[in-house]
Amino acid sequence: MFRVLIASLLAAFALAAQAGVDVNKASQAELETVKGIGPALSTKMLDARKAGEFKSWADMVERVGGVGPGNAARFSQAGLTVGGVAYSAPAAATRAPVTKPGAAAKGATGR
Repeated sequence: MFRVLIASLLAAFALAAQAGVDVNKASQAELETVKGIGPALSTKMLDARKAGEFKSWADMVERVGGVGPGNAARFSQAGLTVGGVAYSAPAAATRAPVTKPGAAAKGATGR
């Protein structure tokens, strides 16, 4: 009986830990439970939200200083959502890096 109670409590805590924090609905304290968001950034988010809810991740990245695509991805992995939606990187950010012209030529000549 005691094991069932402990297992139930652990399951409840695991579900609560994975529950998302929506930037449009969260309080400052709730925002600060997301890894990487401290008092300064949560204040910026709340101030920007006063002008209206964030429509998308791109809207939040544009309106909140200190939140770029990299931070948005990390915050999303830590449980932050915008309108219940997790962050997905823009197509431009996922392209392969461009190599410099002539880089292969230098390696081929042994210089």
